[in-house]
Amino acid sequence: MTRYPESGGPITRRVPHGDTLPRLVCDTCGFIRYDNPKIVVGAVATLADARILLCRRAIEPQVGLWTIPAGYMELNETAEAGALREAREEAGAEITIDGLLAVYNVPRISQVQLIFRAHMTNDSLAIGPESLEARFFEWREIPWDALAFPSVAWALHHHRAAEGRPLGAPFGNPAGQTGDFARGHAAPVPEL
Repeated sequence: MTRYPESGGPITRRVPHGDTLPRLVCDTCGFIRYDNPKIVVGAVATLADARILLCRRAIEPQVGLWTIPAGYMELNETAEAGALREAREEAGAEITIDGLLAVYNVPRISQVQLIFRAHMTNDSLAIGPESLEARFFEWREIPWDALAFPSVAWALHHHRAAEGRPLGAPFGNPAGQTGDFARGHAAPVPEL
């Protein structure tokens, strides 16, 4: 939980004694506010026939573009529980987590993304308020030019690279990629 100083004193951004980074510090009581990265959890979920679940976003950022079911972890929630919740919220999907597929770092927006490999428990879908549409895609049908974020392309390619094999150490960002791209530009497809 984010805490704020109770003194009501002025707050300035400075490097506190014994620290190395600028923080918000209360000039009256010395309270230090630490801002930390957001954790995103999601899953590449498939049916038995290998079709992949994608959701078309109804919210910004990237409204109208396609993504895997994913979102911010909630307080007091495990990463796995968060991925299950996001699949239910965005696609009405019931999934089973198979293991951790990838860990992506997007420092520009202070995110760490934990992406799981999962399988659908059935083929039932019911879109939630954050999705315009949810459907299953065969690999050749994936709308590569309409993916919402670079990490969606990374996760799909990493899923394909690990298909049919036990998961070992999770994949990470493709070499030299940090998740930066502007809206309207196709997500770069990494060569794996």
